[in-house]
Amino acid sequence: MGKLFVISAPSGTGKTSLIQSALKDPRASSSKLGISCTTRDRRAEEIEGTSYFFISNDRFKEKILNDEFLEFAKVFGNYYGTPKDWVLATLEKKENVILELDTQGALQVKARFPEANTIFIIPPSYEDLQKRLEKRNQDTDEVINARLKEAKKEVSIGKSFDRILVNNDFDEALEDLKTFMFTNNDLSKNRKLHAEKSLDLLLD
Repeated sequence: MGKLFVISAPSGTGKTSLIQSALKDPRASSSKLGISCTTRDRRAEEIEGTSYFFISNDRFKEKILNDEFLEFAKVFGNYYGTPKDWVLATLEKKENVILELDTQGALQVKARFPEANTIFIIPPSYEDLQKRLEKRNQDTDEVINARLKEAKKEVSIGKSFDRILVNNDFDEALEDLKTFMFTNNDLSKNRKLHAEKSLDLLLD
């Protein structure tokens, strides 16, 4: 069996970039990024079975009734869910699966699949996170404030994840993530202490 990794982080922490970079490592040749089912319309650049599994509302609800998701949620009027059969089939081929989920979805997966390795990525501070969100130039001040408020809720949940790493420096955070994914080692004493101090600051 392969390993199941569930990775969460507050918006703007760099989760997606870290995961994509980790998947370029030669050791990731037997690892796959999870593919979700969704009821939203397919965009022109998206590929069925690679970007998402695109299904109807009725089919999605049928899958919910048949207990076919490890987790699911409704976001802005559309359903998203992680198909249990795809994940299990991939793991049985001795390939690792990486799921990029919010904290609620991660908890759902952990409850259904206790063997899952949950990883939570934190910013060094809320001030740093705010600067990153502003630098993206994607959101209004109102949306940024909402994201920061949501980040505090996510940190209160993420503190109980199996592993925590801090993205204060992208290259160092990437090495931390690859350590968790590709080795049986723990973080260096310095990196572990940095993550603990950052978490204490966020929870204060």
